[in-house]
Amino acid sequence: MKVAIYSRGNDDELKSELEQLVTKLTSHNIEVLLHFSLSRFIPSNGNRLIKFFSDEKELNTSVDFLISLGGDGTILDTVTLVRDKNIPILGINYGRLGFLASIGKDELSLAVDALVNRRFVVDKRVLIHLDANIKLFGDSPFGLNEFSIHKRDISPMIKINTYLNGEFLNTYWCDGLIVATPTGSTGYNMSCNGPIVFPESGSFVITPVAPHNLNVRPIVIPDSYIISFEVESRSDEYICAMDARREIVHKDVQLAVKKETFSISLVRLNENNFLSTLHTKLTWGLDKRN
Repeated sequence: MKVAIYSRGNDDELKSELEQLVTKLTSHNIEVLLHFSLSRFIPSNGNRLIKFFSDEKELNTSVDFLISLGGDGTILDTVTLVRDKNIPILGINYGRLGFLASIGKDELSLAVDALVNRRFVVDKRVLIHLDANIKLFGDSPFGLNEFSIHKRDISPMIKINTYLNGEFLNTYWCDGLIVATPTGSTGYNMSCNGPIVFPESGSFVITPVAPHNLNVRPIVIPDSYIISFEVESRSDEYICAMDARREIVHKDVQLAVKKETFSISLVRLNENNFLSTLHTKLTWGLDKRN
């Protein structure tokens, strides 16, 4: 078995847990492929089971799993590494909320045992893909959580004409517009009062940010639709964001989003389903009076 490990690698508190994880993996004779940013924590010292990679080109289908050490933002990074290689991602939470990285750092041994003994569940998650008449987001024009359009810092609100499969949906006078996947429905979309949808729902959520019209509400649409936009603004530029990445775009650029042709696989332990995540992360069902 070969397991890759990725982290942003800027937290010295990571060292002891990373050492524990690598020791546990290699004790099972598992080859470990570490991101180069972690080399200052784990030198190979001639260990034949420890190697390093620097970018997505060095990951191939020989990798059985990719372990993400960090928060949900770190998992969003790993999506651009894994791409269409169908390498399952297991998230160990070093962040705060941890919707995607749902396994605690105190469960490292449990997570490794689950991988070794194949006691886990793999969930397929839909990605959103951006098409534009100029190249945006390099060779990774896709995201796990959402695509969004925003006005620039001190610009007035923008006007976003939105179409579904070429048919006019609505004009949004707003600070921005979010198109969230089911996975992203518990992120930025939720903070803007958008609905939470189940990961397997086969839908996108369109949610305005600070809309000027009070009768405008989020809408759930099938993920088979193509959503296109025409942006009008007093400023010549606005912001496009794909998960945590952003681009400054001229208002004449043509944009459309759709479901990506490939999906991402997330590994979870059997007991960590979506409902249990809602209960533990959002305290649903908890009566604080007791």
